[in-house]
Amino acid sequence: MLDSVRVRLTLWYSLVLAFILICLAVFTYFLYRHNALQRTDSDIAQLSEAFITTLNAELADESGPNAFRNAATAAMQEHRFRETCFALFDRSGRPLLTSLDLPNLDNSRAPLPSDFFASKTFQSFLANTANAHQLYTLHSGKDRLRVLVRPLSAGGENYDLVVLQSLHAQRELMEDIRDTFLWAIPIALLLSAVGGYFLARKSLAPIASMASQARGMGAANLHQRLSVSNERDELGQLAQTFNQLLERLESSFEQQRRFMADASHELRTPVAILRGEAEVTLSRPDRSPAEYRETLAILREESRRLAHIIEDLFTLARADAGQFPLTLAQLYLDEVAAEALMRARSLAASKCINLTAAIEPNLPILGDESLLGRMLLNLLDNAIKYSPPQTTVTLSCSRNDDQYVVSVTDQGPGIPKELQSRLFERFFRADKARSRVDGETGGAGLGLSIARWIAEAHQGQLTLARSDDSGCTFSATLPVVSKPD
Repeated sequence: MLDSVRVRLTLWYSLVLAFILICLAVFTYFLYRHNALQRTDSDIAQLSEAFITTLNAELADESGPNAFRNAATAAMQEHRFRETCFALFDRSGRPLLTSLDLPNLDNSRAPLPSDFFASKTFQSFLANTANAHQLYTLHSGKDRLRVLVRPLSAGGENYDLVVLQSLHAQRELMEDIRDTFLWAIPIALLLSAVGGYFLARKSLAPIASMASQARGMGAANLHQRLSVSNERDELGQLAQTFNQLLERLESSFEQQRRFMADASHELRTPVAILRGEAEVTLSRPDRSPAEYRETLAILREESRRLAHIIEDLFTLARADAGQFPLTLAQLYLDEVAAEALMRARSLAASKCINLTAAIEPNLPILGDESLLGRMLLNLLDNAIKYSPPQTTVTLSCSRNDDQYVVSVTDQGPGIPKELQSRLFERFFRADKARSRVDGETGGAGLGLSIARWIAEAHQGQLTLARSDDSGCTFSATLPVVSKPD
């Protein structure tokens, strides 16, 4: 049951809401109780002040030996309220007059028994009362009473005025509030849980739909995409991110399939030549030594080509797996460029192509010498293969602010724009645009891919800087790392 996200969200939502409601109920209960007690205390203090004022006014109009008692009786009758009692005591604690002694004006119950003020409980309380004008809480059976004791002087005598108010009504009100919370909170939690569950279900419905669509996707139908109902919310952004992932996966699968097909095609040709030459030679035992040497020469060239393709494939596979560590060392890029130019002169001479260089001196760099040399040789080899005879291939190497720029320029026919985006794909050759000379077998279309990987491995990049009818320029930019002192 808890495996469902909807159930877990509803459960957490209900627990958090229950905690908030309980805290709010407890806070409200005690706050209202405190405020009610403060209002009761304020009412008792005001009643005592009003009683004394009335008592003094009545004393001014009374005379005779019972003047105080008559004035007190009149004051008590004037300030009679339900749940409130007044009592006058002499200094010895003997009750002189209480509102319980007066006749009840209505049929409401008396807040206290008639002998309450003469009871030992109240007498003990009155004897132990030390602070005048201080309010106390006194328990009488199930009820609680709020009591104020204050001294009073009248007619030259000292008395104690006791104002007492029952908290029975307040207790009943607090019980009603408590009972209301006890049934209101569970009902609120139940309603919120039901609503929260349906809200979570509705909110997560797009995710369930996306999961259902994703389960039906595989290598055979990677062209499918998740439906996006709202591109601006979080779920829409999730669906868009997943669709972008599917696009990358589809591109990778397509590239992988094309790579396997191209690799099979490139490997099939030299293998077929090797097999055919071997079968022809074995089928004619009377061949001359010259014919055997010719056949062996063909086998050697095709074996070299096959080994070169396999080595390039192995290099790219290790690079993709991150298992081709660079052997970094402090070196000079101008020396690496000069060496690559020297190694390419024989290939250029065989095709009657001129090699020129524009290399600035003293270009220190931190890099892998063998890989950088291979990148430059691949660029030169690519330019020579696709250049017509009696043209020029130029290698330039210079510094531009905080980076080196290495460029190889040829005078071939250029590469059409529709093919330039695929130029660095593995096994891709723009043969239709840049045709080779007759009989030239060429490479496998991996040279530029390896050259770009080498540039990126050195935190640089390799791009086709220019391509038009006058030729092409490939430029590699590499970061400058000065040789330490």
